[in-house]
Amino acid sequence: MDELIDEEWFSQIEEHLKCSEQSWLMGAGISFDAKLPLMYPMTNKVKKDVESSHKKLYDEIITPLFEELPENCHIEHVLSHLGDYAALAERNKEKKITINRSEIELVRLEEAHNIILESISNVIRCGYVEDKDGNTVEEGTPSVPIVDIGAHLEFVDTLFNHASAGVHERRKTVNIFTTNYDTLLEDALALNKVPYWDGFAGGAVAHRTQRYGEPTPSNGQRANLIKMHGSIDWFLCDKGYVWRVRDNDRYPKVDRRVLIYPQATKYIATQQDPFSTQFDLFRKSLNSSNSNTLAVCGYSFGDDHINNEIEFALSKEENKTVLLAFLECRDGIPACLERWRSSFFGSRVIIASLHGLYVGNQGPFKRKSDSDYWWTFRGVTSVLKNGCEV
Repeated sequence: MDELIDEEWFSQIEEHLKCSEQSWLMGAGISFDAKLPLMYPMTNKVKKDVESSHKKLYDEIITPLFEELPENCHIEHVLSHLGDYAALAERNKEKKITINRSEIELVRLEEAHNIILESISNVIRCGYVEDKDGNTVEEGTPSVPIVDIGAHLEFVDTLFNHASAGVHERRKTVNIFTTNYDTLLEDALALNKVPYWDGFAGGAVAHRTQRYGEPTPSNGQRANLIKMHGSIDWFLCDKGYVWRVRDNDRYPKVDRRVLIYPQATKYIATQQDPFSTQFDLFRKSLNSSNSNTLAVCGYSFGDDHINNEIEFALSKEENKTVLLAFLECRDGIPACLERWRSSFFGSRVIIASLHGLYVGNQGPFKRKSDSDYWWTFRGVTSVLKNGCEV
């Protein structure tokens, strides 16, 4: 700690992580060590899978969609674009839409959507590692998956079992929001014997019970797990119910996966309500009138619909939520964070980055002389366990 310019800046982080009311927002970055691809390697893998298994559909629909979108688009953008086309086809009396001068029927658009979701699910279930040039380094299969849960196990164990004396007694149920489709967080909670609630009731097969506007129940659980973009084991049946189903189960009879990029994908999102409910819970957690911490890890602030919720909450005068973002910032601070930390609520925006610590419009304050990797998933776990000591 001798290298710190001002220890108080860093002690703030430790105090916020001890806050009795706290939520976590976890993104794709936390699953990198688990051998699950980030969004662009995922996009490459899905394109390869769809092209090899459904060449005609790939040429007719997937390739034209990528050609229409900006060069840096990824598979979630394609899903959203596909969903918008499907919404237009649904309203059309002929149930068709024209893409690249070819008429495509609604049923083909839905087929393309489901094939992409199936590919994403397989990649998440099996694992996939790619080098920076897009070459496959390691690839799991259904019989030999390569997914590693070690980092998730250590994080959950540290968060719930290694808190300082007295923290457990005063800490309320921890909200864990995630944009990830994988099941590593719920698996890590279960393997650490941490009771949690996720909006479902049942056992290995479960049905969704949470409805829009309802608060989270208080049944003595230590964590609420809210999956904001769905999950690989969520399915929708023809009656509109959402089920959590084990892999390869033949029952209950389900119609399609509930694993979508919300907002633009209206043709599925408007048929049932898991996503608006998830965002309602996120909104409520941010709008607490008490001291409240939103810790962020693995999320790069690339989703406007999530960023808007955070900004709206932070900007309310009575709101006391502190945003604590563990973020690489190698090529600069994301635009929304730059704007927030210079605003009137900037003192409640804290960024732990590769370059050091930013508090509001001040910083970076160096914790160590070289690059600081406390922003990674394992780095955050270390901060929880050991504090900000280098």
